[in-house]
Amino acid sequence: MVAWAKRLATLGPVRAFDYDYQREGRKRPDPLARLVERHGHELAVELGAHDRVILAGKSMGSRVGCHLALEPGAERVLGLVCFGYPLVGASTNKPVRDAVLLASHKPILFVQGTRDPLCPLDRLAEVRARMTASSELFVVAGGDHSLRVGKRELAARGQTQDDVDVAILAAVATFCAGLSSSGPSGA
Repeated sequence: MVAWAKRLATLGPVRAFDYDYQREGRKRPDPLARLVERHGHELAVELGAHDRVILAGKSMGSRVGCHLALEPGAERVLGLVCFGYPLVGASTNKPVRDAVLLASHKPILFVQGTRDPLCPLDRLAEVRARMTASSELFVVAGGDHSLRVGKRELAARGQTQDDVDVAILAAVATFCAGLSSSGPSGA
């Protein structure tokens, strides 16, 4: 997400951070409540400087951002940008993590790769059809969970990963511009 924080900074102020487990070098994430608490702390710091924010996160960070947007005090969140939302778990039974999306009232942009095993696009379409919040989807053809496209596929299309990333950034910019005329911020 560091590279994306730099790209997103071209759209407006960005506040990137690591969760406690990441800073401490642990592989196992903290419980969801602790992740939401940490994300909320970062949002409070960011809101000291900005009236409105757009939460952007990658994978688990996008899911935690969706949970945070439901918390009291998150009224100033204009919307969410979810890069590689982890709709299904990595386990064999793959439970669908849709409850937070179905409860959301904030507009969401999903940026998903077609080769992302954690977010099959057909399952995301089913969830989006049941959501009350508005949502948009930007599909990264050939993209994996990290939105990376294979070198052979890029070569066959006459593109580079930078071309793909520029297209993603343009979709994010359009989404954010539709949320606020004052410009996006991220936490």
